[in-house]
Amino acid sequence: MLARPGRLVLKGCPEMSDTPVPPSSLDLEALATALAELPGYGTVTRADLEPLKVKGLAHDHIALRGRGVLLRVPKQSQFALSAERNLSYQAACFERVSASGRAPRLSGVIAPHPHIPMGALLVEHIEGRPPRLPEDLPALADCMARVHALPLPPEMARPPLADHTDPVGGAMAEIEAQTAFLDEAELGAEARAEIEDELAWARGFAGEIADRTQPVTLVLTDTHPGNFLIDARGHAIIVDLEKALYGSPGTDLAHATIYSSTTWDPDTWADLSLEQVAAYYRHYLELLEPGLAQRLRPWLVPMRRITMLRAITWCVKWRVLNRHAALAAKHTAESTEDWSAENTDPGLIAHVAGRVDDYLSALTLRRMRAEWLAEPSLEDMI
Repeated sequence: MLARPGRLVLKGCPEMSDTPVPPSSLDLEALATALAELPGYGTVTRADLEPLKVKGLAHDHIALRGRGVLLRVPKQSQFALSAERNLSYQAACFERVSASGRAPRLSGVIAPHPHIPMGALLVEHIEGRPPRLPEDLPALADCMARVHALPLPPEMARPPLADHTDPVGGAMAEIEAQTAFLDEAELGAEARAEIEDELAWARGFAGEIADRTQPVTLVLTDTHPGNFLIDARGHAIIVDLEKALYGSPGTDLAHATIYSSTTWDPDTWADLSLEQVAAYYRHYLELLEPGLAQRLRPWLVPMRRITMLRAITWCVKWRVLNRHAALAAKHTAESTEDWSAENTDPGLIAHVAGRVDDYLSALTLRRMRAEWLAEPSLEDMI
């Protein structure tokens, strides 16, 4: 079992602060003014806004005192969308996923403008605690099963959400784009070989299953445990919704339990055993309609491998792009993807850098791949 990291893993770097200090780019006066223009919020002032601890690379969060509402303020688009399209996409994510009863409800939208370059969403403020693993894995599985059980709309009704009717092809397009950064990522030779081996498998698998179909549902995509809260009823609520799309349920199941997800957020850190992961998969399958469970089962481990590869190649991309300059004029930019160190809290950047260093080490890559290469494998245990 690998050692648990501390709050930060890079020596000489500031700790991630628990003190809610808004980044200099966040204009709270402008947010209060924009809020006051929305129906029902006319009395809101700057004093009503309470910035929360910075935990993510893509958003700031501000509580609106006494309203049960959270302002979700994007810092970038992880899908490389413009500010306006990114906001519309995220609004659709909340509207559709909240129909499951396991996500915050959307209550308003603030359009992008120069003082709020990415705009903001008003969503229900969920009270809860971070998941504790492995004991809360059944609750995470229940949340995902409820989302995956939502009716699949006809193709013409799926936009603006991405529609991966070929989930393997959709994931591989993202992976291949991220592999463009391999040469600049300063990887060790053994780590590079581990990634190349997994890429070779994924490319071969994508070719082999080109005429096969797997179940497609509404999926969350970014399901690392830190994106959930456990409410007073013990229900897992997915609170970070910006990357939902129509694709493979296997992606959600994998992303919630691969090592690079369960050790990403210090508040939810866990190094799960293979049996714990297998039990989580078995529990999820028991929640499904039997026919869907049978059709989905053969895809679970292959989609886990592809999801792991997507996460690792994202780490490669982040390591390179983090050194770039911050994106300016986001309210008019065609793409607002911005992984620069200037775009978020220095303590968080240091934490992410430490996690990325771990995930791109040969030792960790071998540890992750052992789930399907060693015996017994995860597939044998599900």
